[in-house]
Parts: sequence; structure tokens; C-alpha cells
Amino acid sequence: MLNPVDNETVHHLQEILVGAGNAVEFLSGLSGLAAEAVSDAAGSRIECAVTLQLRRRPSTAAASSARALELDQVEQMLGDGPCLRALRDMAPVLIDDVAQDSRWKAYNQELVKRNVHSTLGVPLEITSDAGAALNFFATRPGVFTADVYGKAAGFAAAARNTLHLSVRIDTARNRADDLEAALESRTAINLACGVIMAQNRCSQQEAMDILTRVSSNRNRKLRDVAKELIEQLPGNGVKTHFDA
Repeated sequence: MLNPVDNETVHHLQEILVGAGNAVEFLSGLSGLAAEAVSDAAGSRIECAVTLQLRRRPSTAAASSARALELDQVEQMLGDGPCLRALRDMAPVLIDDVAQDSRWKAYNQELVKRNVHSTLGVPLEITSDAGAALNFFATRPGVFTADVYGKAAGFAAAARNTLHLSVRIDTARNRADDLEAALESRTAINLACGVIMAQNRCSQQEAMDILTRVSSNRNRKLRDVAKELIEQLPGNGVKTHFDA
């Protein structure tokens, strides 16, 4: 059962997104807030790590504590565990009591060594080739009751929405950067064509043909050749003819 998080938690997630300088900072803030939210629901300390999967390759991205980071990295090293299974199946995976669970014996032994006795992996699908999972750790068995489980799932859903927003913002920035670069290139090419037209008293198409031949002969991008010509204009050896 999914228990939606309160508006304050959503606001904190958005604040983390806005204040983060990069993805690692955002995921670090996310793991800390996730641990705090689920700890409140459980009435005991819960730690959290974030596994990020890009192009089917999972890796530990951040954690709320050194122990959570270490446990997540151990799971990566072993190549299987509740968090990785959650990522593969895109469904939450619970170990209610590591002493009674037989699915990941080596990993369960590592959990016990570090006084972790129950764990929960909750996936977050971001895009078709990217996903993340929240890996929660508790020092007692049976901590992830229906209410706590629902709180963790609700937090993951809110985090997923924030991650989607982050991806959309980055995509919009990249598109804006691409558009700006394209406009700059087109402006440089148009200006260069104008210079060639004036120097050679030719048509725009003929000027474009000359610029294209120079680009091909010099094995350089058209926009770079155009910029080079424009940079020659402010009085320093301006050429009166642009030869191919």
C-alpha cells in the first residue's frame, strides 16, 4: 500500500533539487531525506542508499550514512540483492528478517555483521534507459510494517516525480543550449556568406558553395570556417577574396 508523503516533504525534495549543484548532490540530499521520512514512520533509525542504473549498469550513487553506502556497494560487488532485484523487476523487495531469508545468504551475512536485520529496496523508474532505487536498512527485524512500507513507497513515488522534473529541466537546458549553438552557427554562416558575396560580387548560393568547398577542402566544420572568416574582419589582414 502506498502512503502519499505530505506537502512539506515534497517541498523539501524540490528545495534539494533547486539547491543541488549536480546530480550527486541531489541524490545525497534525497537519501538523507528518505532516511528521515521513513525513520519517522518506523519510530526508529532507518538508513538509506541510492542505487542509480544507467543503460542497465547499476552503481551506488549516494547514501545517508557511511554504513548504508558500504552495504549498497557490497551488494554491487556481489551482483545481486534486494535493491538490484527491485531495479530489475521494477517492484519493491523486502527482507523482513535477514536471519530467516534464504535468497541472498552472502549479502545477508554482511548485513548481520553491520547490525542490519531488515531491508527494503524500492525502485524508481526515471526514463526508458535510466532508473534508481532506494535501499532502506533497519537494525531490527520486522521494522518495515505495512505502514512503514507504504511510507517508503510513497516517498519513492514523490522522489520519482522530482527526478522526472530534474530530467525535464536538464533536457530543456540541453535543448536550449543546442538551439543557441545552432542559432550561433547559422548566424556565423550567414555573415560569412554576406562577406563572400561582397568580396566576390556573387549570389548567396554561390557564396554558400564557396564556403562549403573551403570546409570540405580543409576538412573542417562549416561553422568553424565561417567563424574564422568573420574573425578576420576587424582590420587585421582582412582578405579581399575568399578562395576555395
